[in-house]
Order: sequence, then structure tokens, then C-alpha cells
Amino acid sequence: MGRLEGRVAFITGASSGIGAALGREFARRGAHVALGARRVDRLESLAAELTRLGHRAIVISCDVTREGELEAAVARTREALGRIDVLVANAGFGVMGRLEVLTLQDYRRQFETNVFGVLRTIYAGLDEIKRTRGRIVIMGSVAGHLGAPGSSAYAMSKFAVRGLAQALAPELAAHGVAVTLVSPGFVESEIHEVDNRGVRHPGAHDAVKWLRMPGEKAARQIVSATVRRRREVVITGHGKAIVFLQRHAPWLVAWLVRRSGVRQHRREAAAPPAADAP
Repeated sequence: MGRLEGRVAFITGASSGIGAALGREFARRGAHVALGARRVDRLESLAAELTRLGHRAIVISCDVTREGELEAAVARTREALGRIDVLVANAGFGVMGRLEVLTLQDYRRQFETNVFGVLRTIYAGLDEIKRTRGRIVIMGSVAGHLGAPGSSAYAMSKFAVRGLAQALAPELAAHGVAVTLVSPGFVESEIHEVDNRGVRHPGAHDAVKWLRMPGEKAARQIVSATVRRRREVVITGHGKAIVFLQRHAPWLVAWLVRRSGVRQHRREAAAPPAADAP
């Protein structure tokens, strides 16, 4: 599948961020796209944009945390587009906070979307991907290589899907299926606007906006890696540097993270208590 003309990509979490950028990039390279997410209005706007440019795109309402919805989405894609060649498990969000302020329910909520949502997507499309000898793309993160203070829930979920991708790659190779793990650093998205319960707060402050790679650039790299059947692609220069150092100089990374965590803890301890809401 060196070229994508006539192929079909099914993408979860396609209503914004990397998912929407992937929809545009797969279509730009000639693929038909099935756009899945909960925010149907966003999907319809994206599908209309792609259709105006001469691409074929369908909209599928689906929630990766609900049993049966991915199976229905895959069936709808096959009915409308005839096949699935690329299955992109992209839907996810980030639960943030130190251990003492998080609950078991926070961790469960994180895993329900970021881990079990990925598994539901793969299970739903596996037979079809085997039939077409296609690709599975799993959205990980640089956080799946390095856990930082305040990100234990998110990092755990991304470490889990990295392990899943590493195990599935040789397991599915016998069926002609390639598995690509995507490990982005900071990329333009709405993830910083979504709280620990999955509720979006538009306009929330983005402390690392200056560091974020445009979604379109990230999507180009991800689709190229998918076409080339790469096992993993790390997105962003800072992401590549972090992963390299974690692999080759973990002692240095541990020292830097520890110092960063101590400074953050001191700032939080020195901050005045928040006033009670009226």
C-alpha cells in the first residue's frame, strides 16, 4: 500500500486535533475516510470540507467507551465504503493531577478511554484489517516512554498502549497486518481544554502553546509512517529528544524530572490558598 488511492481509513477521535488532521491527510493522499467521534456536528463540518475537495468521507457517531458502538461503526464503514485498510485508534484524553488528589475512579476513567477504547477499536476492526492485510495505528504518547509528576494516570495509559503495540506487531505480522505506534510530543489539539472528567473548557490556558507542532505537520508524518509500515514514529523534535535520552541516558532524565517535580511542589506549597466560592 505505497499509495492510498481507493483505500479506506477508519479514524476514532476525528472531531478535532490529530484525528481531524489525519482525516484531512488520508483524504489528501487519495483515501476514503470514515470519521468517528461523539461530536457529530464537528465530524459533519469536516466531512463537508473533504467532500467539497472531491474526497469521500462518512460521519459515524461513536463513543469508544460504550460496548457495541465500535462494532456498529465498523459495520457502517464496510457498508458505505466497502472495506477498511487502516484502523486508527486515536480517541483519548488526559487525566492530570498528583496521586493524592486523584481517585481510583479517575484512573478507571482514564483507562476506559485511552486503553480499553483502543482495544475496543482493534477488536471491532480486526477481522476486516486481517482480510485487507492492512494497518493498525495506535495513538500513544511520549508520556508512554516517560512518566512525569502529575501525569501518572495519563502516563500509565500510554505505557499500556505502547506495550500493546509492541506485542501486537509480531503477533499480527503473520496475517500481513502492520501495527504502528505513534508517540507524539506536544501537538496542536484540544487536550489541554479537557478536564479529568472529559468535559471541555474552551479557551483554557495552554502553558506549552509555543512548543506545539501544527496538527497538519504531525499528520503528514503519521500517515507517512503508516504507509511505510513503521513500528513506531515519535512526533516533534522535543519528543524525539526525550525518547532518545530516556533510552540512552535515563539517569539524566530522572534527575531533570526530579528537579522539575521538586520546583513545582515548592511553587504549589508557596501559593496562597484559593478562596472559597461564594
